[in-house]
Amino acid sequence: MAWIIATKLEMTRVVKGERLVPITLLQIPELRVIWFKTLEKDGYDAIIIWVLKKWASVELAEGKSTLNKELFVKIKEFPVTEEEKQNYQIGGNVSLDALEWDVKVTIEGISKWKWFTWAMKKHNFHGGPATHGSKFHRALGSIGNRKPKRTHRGKKMHGHHWDVKITTKGVPVELVNKEINVIWVRGGVPGGRNSYVNIIF
Repeated sequence: MAWIIATKLEMTRVVKGERLVPITLLQIPELRVIWFKTLEKDGYDAIIIWVLKKWASVELAEGKSTLNKELFVKIKEFPVTEEEKQNYQIGGNVSLDALEWDVKVTIEGISKWKWFTWAMKKHNFHGGPATHGSKFHRALGSIGNRKPKRTHRGKKMHGHHWDVKITTKGVPVELVNKEINVIWVRGGVPGGRNSYVNIIF
């Protein structure tokens, strides 16, 4: 298993044969290995990747074994095997060489936040009658019951809408441009522009 962190740029479309294919452009920022987790100390093997700021330059200080966290904007941990650790070193760059085009990947991202929404929009409720003197249109309706005189846990009500983790599996990769570190994937990707997504393949 391999993985990489990408930034969502925008959506567009390309001509493929006789049809238009919607694609999303994902750009790979500069990724650095900051630390390793080991089975002996942490109970599992993992690698910690940080996204480097555009203006920053990374150099290990003399006598130091870790990097300054102020140089990075995002941190992510991925599980690895002991053999895969041999391919990386602290301060080293994570490149796009492992990803080839015409494969299917899994993309993890945080969906767009819809702010605080009412139950009809949040849960796609039908709503009440719109005519004939009805006074019940877009209201939530009854939320309780006679016994046990309280609202049940998990009741569909108004509240925070989206802003949750979404995993999309089996996304085809249309093109990998290693010169500018941009990946073209078919269809939509969760999240807004300039948001970070995890690509697992």
